[in-house]
Amino acid sequence: MSEQLKFIVEHLNKDPFKKNFNLITFDSLEPMQLLQILNDVLAEIDPKQTIDIREEMPDQTAKRMFTLLGMLKYKPPGNMSEPSSFRQGLVTGSKPVIHPILHWLLQRITELKKRAYLARFLVKLEVPAEFLQDDVITDTYHQYEELVEGFKTYHKECEQLKSSGFSTAEIRKDIGAMEEEKDQLIKRVERLKKRVESVSNHQRMLELARQLRVEKEREESLAQQKQEQKNQLFQAEQRLQRSQQQLKDLRQAAADAKPESLMKRLEEEIKFNSYMVSDKLPKELDSKRRMVQYLQKVVSEPAMGQAELGELEDKIRENNIEINLLIEKRMMRNDPIDDKLSLFRQQASIITRKKEAKAEELQEAREELAALDRELNQKNSQARDQDGDEVIRGDEFKRFVGKLRSKGTVFKKKRQEITELRAEYGVLQRTEEILKQRHEVGQQQLQSMEAQKGISGYSDTQEELERVSAIKSELDEMKGRSLDDMSEMVKKLNSTIVEKKSALAPIIKELRPLRQQCQDLTQEYEEKKAQYDSCAAGLESNRSKLEQEVRALREEMAQEENRYHYINCMKEIIEMQMQRAAEEMKAYVSPDPQERRKTIREQYMKNIAEQESLGKKLREQQKTVRESHGPNMKQVKMWRDLEQLMECKRQCFLRAQSQASIGQVIQEGGEDRLVL
Repeated sequence: MSEQLKFIVEHLNKDPFKKNFNLITFDSLEPMQLLQILNDVLAEIDPKQTIDIREEMPDQTAKRMFTLLGMLKYKPPGNMSEPSSFRQGLVTGSKPVIHPILHWLLQRITELKKRAYLARFLVKLEVPAEFLQDDVITDTYHQYEELVEGFKTYHKECEQLKSSGFSTAEIRKDIGAMEEEKDQLIKRVERLKKRVESVSNHQRMLELARQLRVEKEREESLAQQKQEQKNQLFQAEQRLQRSQQQLKDLRQAAADAKPESLMKRLEEEIKFNSYMVSDKLPKELDSKRRMVQYLQKVVSEPAMGQAELGELEDKIRENNIEINLLIEKRMMRNDPIDDKLSLFRQQASIITRKKEAKAEELQEAREELAALDRELNQKNSQARDQDGDEVIRGDEFKRFVGKLRSKGTVFKKKRQEITELRAEYGVLQRTEEILKQRHEVGQQQLQSMEAQKGISGYSDTQEELERVSAIKSELDEMKGRSLDDMSEMVKKLNSTIVEKKSALAPIIKELRPLRQQCQDLTQEYEEKKAQYDSCAAGLESNRSKLEQEVRALREEMAQEENRYHYINCMKEIIEMQMQRAAEEMKAYVSPDPQERRKTIREQYMKNIAEQESLGKKLREQQKTVRESHGPNMKQVKMWRDLEQLMECKRQCFLRAQSQASIGQVIQEGGEDRLVL
């Protein structure tokens, strides 16, 4: 347990969690905090789980985590095998439940991220069976399954490309190496040509070398043809085996089949094969041919650069826009004849798609059945080689299991009867021994009495006569009883046959009109179903058309509504401006000077006059500044010189004070003298 906690704390302290826990702080966490840490780890695996559990109900949190753990294939430990206890511990944040989950998640977090990502696309939606009765829902569900299979294929290819290790740098490096090898080979060929030219009869030798090369190529082609013929022979043998297996299956099916069922099955196979030959296979062949022609055209054209590819993409985009515009124009035309034709075309396309889908499903089922038959034959042959016995099939195995079970029950009953009989046999054996002892004692007494009376052997003769008479009477009784039983059995059989016939006669009479009624109802059902399909297709087309019209009208309504609001706003703005203009004009033509002062024109004129006077003052100040600039600059220079002069005198005064203790300076006649 301590190792588990160490592992959890160590991984939680690393990126991307960075929790900064130790064993004590982690073990002392509250259940809510522990659940939040578990939710953070699950959010790292699946970003959809990023949520604050305080804002969610406990049951919803447990359900969400339980679902994700089930999707990640987490199995609780042995002491938490009960789902109710595990769910309760998950709701309450129990440490014995949360700690193993964290340990399991942190051990394989990279693998679980991939599993969660794939589960978003590979976990199929469960659609109830009653909804799948609708053709549209069925087609949509089939498309959804095809997209899931396509995602599996693309993901597998992506993983293979990632693991293959190919890169553009390596490919360019290989191309450069191949070009260098090509240059070296060209130089080598030129050197060999120069060497051969000096040899006599070199043309003949070159011709022989060319012939040798041709013969080697021919030998390789013949070897390839031989290999192809071997493959064809192997395929022919496989077809022969399949044909033999089909013949065997047909014989087994025909052993207990009726001619009507065989004819019906053959008709269905003929219809399917004719559809495949006349409709499906020619379309696939044409599409393959067009694809080959397109690929040949692409290969024959020179390599295009990025600019040319961009031009082609622009052209494709323009063509798609034109196609969409033409489709919209055609839909806006609302021609009733075209509407009817589009309805029938849509019905025909729906039926064609259904037919093609069912044909593909049948073809895939047949291929899968053939593969399973081949695998079964292979397993049977392997079993025969190992044991020498034929392996029983599924139905035979079921019958064998049923017989084995019935025999098992019979065996248990018989074994119980045997034990009872053995116990009874022991009792009877003991009784027989006692009776034999008594009989011997009685025989000895009888023989002694016969010897005394002089009639020895009388009892043996009497017993033999009684035994013979008893055997004769038993034989006569058995003969009479067997004859009586046979006559009674014949009477019972005759009476049973008469009773069954009389009981079945009214049922057969009732069954005949019911059969006719069943046929009529079946025919009526087919007609109603066809009417329903056509009506459903028509309603679907009308619904899609109405949806498009409603969508266009809603867009137009939104545009008109925006335009209406814009016009109303502009109208209000213009009205306000007109009102202000009318008030301005009214105040401007008013004879009252107070009203005139309130007008915007007067205010603007007043502001203009104030600004003009301010500008005039500023210009005068500018003129005075320009005129006094030169003298002012001179005065500034003079003040700076005066400041330097005063600083110099201050320095001299300070030096004089510092030198007063040394001597006295006397200034006379412009001279300075130092008197010590």
